[in-house]
This record gives sequence, C-alpha cells and structure tokens, in this order.
Amino acid sequence: MSHLPSAGPTSVRTTGDYYQWLVAWEACLTLLRETTARSPNPVRAVGVELDNVGNLDDVVLLRDVPPNTYKQVKYAVDSATPVNEEYLTKPSANGGPSILKKIARTWKQLTADGGSADLRLVTNRAADPEDALVAGRDARTGLLMPKAAIGGAKSDRGKARAQWAQEAGLTETELIDLLSVLRFDLPLDVVWYQEKLQLLMAVTGLRHDQRALEEGAGWVAKMVREGRRQLTLSMIEAAVAELDLKAGPARAVLSIATLKPDPLAANADHAIDWVDRFDGDSEYTKRRPLSPNTWAQLQADIEAAPGRLSAGTTAVSVTGSIRLAPAFLVGTTFRMVTGTDLAAVQRGRAGSQLWSTNDPFDTTLAPGVTEYEVGQGDEIAVAIAVATDLTKDVLEYLREQNLPAGKLIVLTPPSGTANDGSVPNSTAANALAVGIRDHLRHSTRRVRRMHLFLACPMGLAVLLGNRWNRLCQTLVYEDIKIDDGYEAAFTVEA
Repeated sequence: MSHLPSAGPTSVRTTGDYYQWLVAWEACLTLLRETTARSPNPVRAVGVELDNVGNLDDVVLLRDVPPNTYKQVKYAVDSATPVNEEYLTKPSANGGPSILKKIARTWKQLTADGGSADLRLVTNRAADPEDALVAGRDARTGLLMPKAAIGGAKSDRGKARAQWAQEAGLTETELIDLLSVLRFDLPLDVVWYQEKLQLLMAVTGLRHDQRALEEGAGWVAKMVREGRRQLTLSMIEAAVAELDLKAGPARAVLSIATLKPDPLAANADHAIDWVDRFDGDSEYTKRRPLSPNTWAQLQADIEAAPGRLSAGTTAVSVTGSIRLAPAFLVGTTFRMVTGTDLAAVQRGRAGSQLWSTNDPFDTTLAPGVTEYEVGQGDEIAVAIAVATDLTKDVLEYLREQNLPAGKLIVLTPPSGTANDGSVPNSTAANALAVGIRDHLRHSTRRVRRMHLFLACPMGLAVLLGNRWNRLCQTLVYEDIKIDDGYEAAFTVEA
C-alpha cells in the first residue's frame, strides 16, 4: 500500500470543513431521532456558524428548554498539537485571543442572564497525558471535573488552574464553573466519526452506507454555502426525502456496554455502562461481572430499561458491546408481546445491518436438530449452534456440573453446518428465530426448566429472545472461557 502525500493547505482546509459537516450532520440526526422518539426536550433546530453566540458557533443544538449545546470544531491534520495548556492558552496565529479566552468570553455571554449552556470542544486531537488538568479528563463525560478542582494552590493542578484562569480572564471559581460545563470531545478522528454516524443513521431509520453518509454531510455543506444558518425539522425531513435516505422508523436508542464504551452512548435515550463492572483488561477478556457486581444486578438494570424510555416508545434499537446472554435478555425484556419493534446493529461479512424484529419473512426456517442423551434429570439443555459448534463443550459442562438435564438438544442452521456467515440478513434471522422457538415449544412442553447455551450472531440472540414466549423457565448461560467454561447468567420466565 502506497503512502499518501503530505496534506497541502487546500487539503487541510477542505478536510476540516468536511469534519465540521459531519458534526453538523450528527446534530441533524439527533433532531430527527429525538423528535420521533418523543424526547421530553428534543433539539428543535441545528445552527451552523450561527450568529450571536460568540466563538462556539460552529455547530449549535437549539432546544426549547436550555441548556443548548454549543460546539467549537477544531480539525488537525496530524498529532503534533495535543490538547493541553499550551494549545488552549496560546494566542491565535494572527495574535488574537487564545481558544480558552474565546470560550470563556462566549460562556460569560451565553450565561449573562443566569441561564445555562452545554459547551463542547470537538476535535480529532488527543488529550496530552502529561498536562496537569487535561490528563484528569473523565472519559465518561468529557469533563475535566472533578479532578481539575482537586489540589491546593501549590500543587501542579493548582498552578495550572491559576494559569488557565489568568489567560481566560476569569477568577479560579469562575474557571471551575466553566470547566463544569465545558466538555472535551476528543480524540474524535474522521474515521471514528464516520463509523459513529453510520450507526446513528441506522437507528434513525436511514440508509447508513458510506454513500448515504456523504450525501448527508454534503447537504449540510450545501446549506452553509447558501447562507442558511439554522436547519429546521422540515428542512432536514425534506433533505431526507430528496436524497432518498429513508429506510425505516427512527428508534429510541438503548445503549448497553459491557465490553467497551459505546460510541452512541451520548446519543442514547438510556445508557447502561457496565464496562468497568466486568472482569478483564480488554473487550476480548471481559466475560462476566467483576465481584461484587453480579449477573442479577445486570439483569435488573436491563429489565428496568423499558421504564427509562419515553412513554409510548414503540421502536427501540439496542447498541453497544454485549455478549450473547445479555443480548438474549434484551430480547426477552422487549419481547414481541409488548408490541415493541426491537432492532440491533449486526456486523458481518456484508457489513453492518440493522436486524429488526419487524422485518418480514415468507417461510419459517426449521433448524437442524441433533439430540444427545445426558440422563441426569428431567430438565432439558439446549445449545444454539449457529455461529460455531459448541456441542462438545456443553456436554462436558453438563456432566462436570451434574446439571439435572435428561438430554441436550443442539439446534443448527437448516444446512446443519454452523459458521459465522450462516445467517446472512435480518429476514433469515427472524425466520430462524421463529423456527427455533416453534421447535422448542413442541420438544419442551412438558419440561419444567431449560438450560440455554448460545453460539450465534448477537442480532439473532436479540431476535430469539424477543420471541421467547410460551416456553418453560429458562436459565441462560454465558461462555466465560475460563474455569468451568460456562456460567449461569440470567433466569427468564417464558
């Protein structure tokens, strides 16, 4: 692969503009989704280089009830300028005020009447880990608080606070107030932003391929060229129709993260963040709750999610990084009898797809079925072997743990061969989920309890849980890979 040449001034300028259009298109998507999802205080208009809001005018999310969100967007072509005291406090290239002084002036202007404001510095620059204040940034909120307020006047943070306050033209108390509302959204590079926006477009009910993303950002650029400073709901809806972007309903977003942070968490209607409550150093090793946290607590959090969404919500998309047992539980929490159209973003060989419980299919797909005698009791074990064959591991676990199962039913794709591409799309996933459920209704109708083991696409686990009714009590297991191999996670009444 050949290297790209160094970026020239025109390249830097046009890429910086494109970066700003991505940030603005994200705001437009937020307006669309929040309006449809009946958010209590939705975005009503998006400002781009809006008048009378000082230097935080690049992208503004205007709401009926404050705080509005004011974003200053700063693109860098390389990593030579991390976000630190020097970057924030040095004068501009032409000797004008520093970034921090501009932000401070705008903040005082926006809050002069005693109101509130949500301020954002959005950039692809990284935080300087050696900077006394920036190094304390909370990754969950983007704020430098509360760590920025810790330490006396002679501490490194204290000295930095004094320097920042002097440069900003604020007292230290005012600086702390500013840092309590100024979020540092970083490092958000172009590729990351594109991937996030494609997810956001999917849950907003739009086409979410790269071409669709470029068309959305291009429309923002067109509006700016025409001098339109506020983008309203009617303008954005007209653009969606003109560009033929509509693909389905806009959805409320339920973000659940147990393996790594969810890019859409900040855009979610309700977010469950268990990343720090799962055992393991990376997304590949996080497989079960870290004591004293328990599966029961996670189940309670997930099952409380419907009550955290706006009343009347009928279309929900689950985003984030979760393993199969929690994905199945999400499906049972929003099961079909509740009337909820539940969807999940499924990544696969064909790219990212939105698998929805409302996607139609013509014929149920009957799974392949193999049964193994276990002879340890009157309950049933079921292995969903769609992505890989877990038969040997489950049989070993059943016998080692002496679980009271009379037999193990292994359900595979109709072809009989488990592989990671055996379910190509949402239509096939829905058809197979119904086929699996119908088979189990017949084969377990006299069984008191079922032990369920999953090896399937995450989206199929969600769709299967959604249809999990008229079945016996189900104990769902998670593959923890260590110790005994599996661990009982959730109990579902079906």
